[in-house]
Formats: sequence, structure tokens, C-alpha cells
Amino acid sequence: MSATAEILVPGRAGEGEALVLTAPISFWGGVDPETGRIADVRHPQHGEVIAGRVLFLPGTIGSSSASAVLMELVHNGRAPAALVLHEPDAILLLGLIVAREMGWETPMAVRLERGAFDSYRGAAVTVAPDGAVTAAV
Repeated sequence: MSATAEILVPGRAGEGEALVLTAPISFWGGVDPETGRIADVRHPQHGEVIAGRVLFLPGTIGSSSASAVLMELVHNGRAPAALVLHEPDAILLLGLIVAREMGWETPMAVRLERGAFDSYRGAAVTVAPDGAVTAAV
């Protein structure tokens, strides 16, 4: 499986096991920036670790602090290997932009149609610098 995604925020190419979220998430209070674990007990993937994985986000639940949490994840070395979003979230992506301006290596973020998400579930996924999202077969 391979698709070309729109690059939202350039960064390092990423590879890792896909974590396809089944519900939107709030990074503020929903993700522990120290561990990279989904902390929201109401989220279907509660307890899953996003660190080092290609994170497929069907949406986010707004908080203007989401960017700070993502920036902390980057700083703590607990960020996803790459972010694949259905819809751009300017506040969340601001965390990557600021982290990059601070000189930290950041994962890239891309936009891909939500209908394609399930085909990546559980696969080893690579997000290339040109936006190609590929699952190993």
C-alpha cells in the first residue's frame, strides 16, 4: 500500500508501526508528554504509546495547548515518527514548527484522506520526504 500525501510540515522522514486512532484525541490531557502514552481513559486507544510510531489522526479535539504538548513530546524524544492527519490542525502543527525553530529534529506531518487510514493499520509504515506513505508488505 502506498499513497502520496500532502506535506503539511516538513521534517525528518519517519518509519514505524502504524497507530491508527479510531477517534479524535486531545493532546492536552490526552497524551502524556513524558511517556508518549495516550492518557485519556475515555479514548479507545487508551494506554497505547505514540512515541516512535506513525500516528494516524482522524481528528483532534481542540485545545490551544496541543502545540505545547507536541513540542514537549519532540523535546522529550517521545514524539511520533510521523503524523498523518485527515485534516490539518494549525494549533497542533504549530508545535512542530516551533520545535523546528528551536533547532530540534522534528517528525514530518502530512495530510491523507481518512478513507486510506485503515489500510495502514498495524503495518510497518514509512513516510518519505516527498510525502509518500508506504506500508511494508
